[in-house]
Amino acid sequence: MQDFTTSRNAESPDEIWLTEHPPVYTLGLNRKDVRMPSRNDIPVVNTDRGGKITYHGPGQTIIYLLIDLKRKGLNVRQLVSAMENAVVTLLAEANIEAASRADAPGVYVEDKKIASVGLRLKKECCYHGISLNVEMDLSPFNAIDPCGYRGLEVTQLKDLGVHLTQAEAAAKLLKYLTKELGYSISI
Repeated sequence: MQDFTTSRNAESPDEIWLTEHPPVYTLGLNRKDVRMPSRNDIPVVNTDRGGKITYHGPGQTIIYLLIDLKRKGLNVRQLVSAMENAVVTLLAEANIEAASRADAPGVYVEDKKIASVGLRLKKECCYHGISLNVEMDLSPFNAIDPCGYRGLEVTQLKDLGVHLTQAEAAAKLLKYLTKELGYSISI
């Protein structure tokens, strides 16, 4: 992502990357007052995205957005809102009420976080993106203060009664996200 963003020029197309990570804690640039994991069986990786600490692992859909914001006519708040709205729409399709919060980026269902957002900007281009908990082991979140919020609970689609495979959830999130951003998908 860093290399792609650094080497971009005015003609470089925007890209959206869909992935899943092995178990890892990522520590963003806002490291002040971060409580490090209370377990040592999962690596901690420093990253250059915004935010504090979070967990990524199997069963979590991650979408990285590599977008020239200036060319797309977006500001950071509009991009974050588009990411959050895509998750809200996915959950609404399953009759689950979800919302973003002005005080903490991401998407929440009954005060439990189901999706996290973290971005980095360079030369008016962004990278990093959004993660959605689908069907995963949530226990690693108990060893940290997710996104820097002590006592923040997390949830996932499976626990909300949304039985989508990882691939189905990823496809739906990608569909809603590209619609929010005005992209068509070409693979």
